[in-house]
Amino acid sequence: MATLAQPRSRPVTGPRGRTRGSVRHLGPNWYAAVMGTAIIANAGATLPVRTGVLHTVYEVVWALSAVMLVVLLAARAAHWIRHTDQARAHLLDPMVAPFYGCLAMAMLAVGGGTLAVGKDVIGVSAAAAVDGVLWIAGTVTGLVAAAAIPYLMVTRHRIDAGTASPAWLLPIVAPMVSAAIGPGLIPHLPAGQWRDAMLLGCYGMFGLSLLTVLAMLPLVVSRLIHHGPLPLAATPALILVLGPLGQSTTAVSNLANAAPAAGSSYADAMTAFSVLYGVPVMGFALLWLGLSAAMVVRAFRSGMRFSMTWWAFTFPVGTCVTGAAGLAGHTGLALYDWLTVGLYLLLVAGWVTAFVYTARGLFRGTLLAPPASAPAPKAA
Repeated sequence: MATLAQPRSRPVTGPRGRTRGSVRHLGPNWYAAVMGTAIIANAGATLPVRTGVLHTVYEVVWALSAVMLVVLLAARAAHWIRHTDQARAHLLDPMVAPFYGCLAMAMLAVGGGTLAVGKDVIGVSAAAAVDGVLWIAGTVTGLVAAAAIPYLMVTRHRIDAGTASPAWLLPIVAPMVSAAIGPGLIPHLPAGQWRDAMLLGCYGMFGLSLLTVLAMLPLVVSRLIHHGPLPLAATPALILVLGPLGQSTTAVSNLANAAPAAGSSYADAMTAFSVLYGVPVMGFALLWLGLSAAMVVRAFRSGMRFSMTWWAFTFPVGTCVTGAAGLAGHTGLALYDWLTVGLYLLLVAGWVTAFVYTARGLFRGTLLAPPASAPAPKAA
């Protein structure tokens, strides 16, 4: 859902004094930029305000996210081929390894946007096919990350007490994104077993992710209470907690909407559950948003500078937009329509800020420059 700060870098200077970097230092956290861009289009498609101009903007942003995904997949492949030692070091680094969950969510977010927005550009059949491929790839990758990263944390990483990070939620929330995106494919599957399997399979991933988050989130809260605020550069990562909250609300809403198409006998129960679950969870999400916003303001006042952590201001907030939109549809309350619009404006502000600073950092070469000091990752 976004990134923790990378180590402070000492730029490598070229012959003309400009800094430069290489894919050696391109970590999996960069997929957060793809997620944060795709959610602009995905969340925008759920807004109660719909105009031709806005839809065109969503199509442009979706296309941009798709291009970013292709470029980043190629760059990360080059990273693994040319800098295998660094790639393995990332897996052994407890601060970097959780960001492998972003790979799955980036594919899922772009796939969902293809069906929600891109279908008017490439056609419904092509959009469903692209979404299907990306959903399968993202789901498999997400399930592997949800199991493998905790395994590495237990067996290979050395994690000191009181160092729990909101980034630990990234690999385990990826199946929740699959649960939220999968219902959109149900009408495009053959009736009967296929649709039922997708519906209940997504519910299974909803439960898998939710229960794991409930086990992990108290560690993050305990770390804050007993050890104080996160380091300045890592403070925006607090927003990551909104990801499982907003995405789970979105998932139950989308599953309830898809249940009739699947011919499920649980359709009415799923609709009721989407409201009974979503309303209190969205309430907690707003509380956490206020708390984390206060901590971010405190960090700004203490001198926090831009880092890739700022992409945390995008995707997690976007999931709250789609969650609020789902509640608006199931409750009929205008209050949730207003909440959807307000959160979307906050999302756009976060995306513009992160995108501009990232583009500037890439142009200057500072974001991909080698770190000033690269301590060896702790491993068993």
